[in-house]
Amino acid sequence: MSRRTWRTLAVTLSTLVVAALSVGYVAYRLIPSRTTQLAGELVHRVDTDDRVVALTFDDGPTDADAAAVLDALAERGVLATFYLNGREIVANPDAMQRIIAEGHEIGNHTWSHRSMTFVTLDTVAEEVESTDTAIRAAGYKGPVTFRPPFGNKLLTLPLYLARHDRLTVTWDVSSEDFSGAEQSSADIVDGIIATTRPGSIILLHPWFGRTASLEAIGEVIDRLAAEGYRFVTVSELLEGRRPGPS
Repeated sequence: MSRRTWRTLAVTLSTLVVAALSVGYVAYRLIPSRTTQLAGELVHRVDTDDRVVALTFDDGPTDADAAAVLDALAERGVLATFYLNGREIVANPDAMQRIIAEGHEIGNHTWSHRSMTFVTLDTVAEEVESTDTAIRAAGYKGPVTFRPPFGNKLLTLPLYLARHDRLTVTWDVSSEDFSGAEQSSADIVDGIIATTRPGSIILLHPWFGRTASLEAIGEVIDRLAAEGYRFVTVSELLEGRRPGPS
């Protein structure tokens, strides 16, 4: 093989390696992004001067934790948005019925809570549509937005959501630590208070025995209310959006 051929081959291989690394880097940044996706509309907060925020809960529901979560909200007259998993909706009907009866908003958080990155369109459809079915079968008649598990998405999920005119809702405020480090409810509350601003979407995971997250609910509400914040559902928050690019 001639020197020119070797040089051409080396340049080609180098170009391919750089391209592959570039694609990998873009995917690495896009998968967990709370502010960007490749298709469809994504909202992580709302641009507003009004001191309004949306309190949202991911995962569940679980009958074992529902009373504590819902009592904290009811005592303060706050409506929240629950992003729920289809399999837990079916397995925990009492929790689901109380969430509906007390007027909270429900969102789709997939059936099984698997990461929705390297999956087929058929898998996306099954995860999303089976959860929609469970939500409606439980008697809920309100709006249903979508939140991907872990906030992860790449190509097939955004494409499916765009084709079906579904809104992706992420968040801009979250202070829970899932690294295994010890964390108190006060730590969670302080982190949320420090980063909340008008139009924020706040995320908590109060199910499956996460005591610190559950105990943080009331304190978060009380402290933000003392600062003049009002709590609304995600759909109510979106109604006040200023026009602008998605």
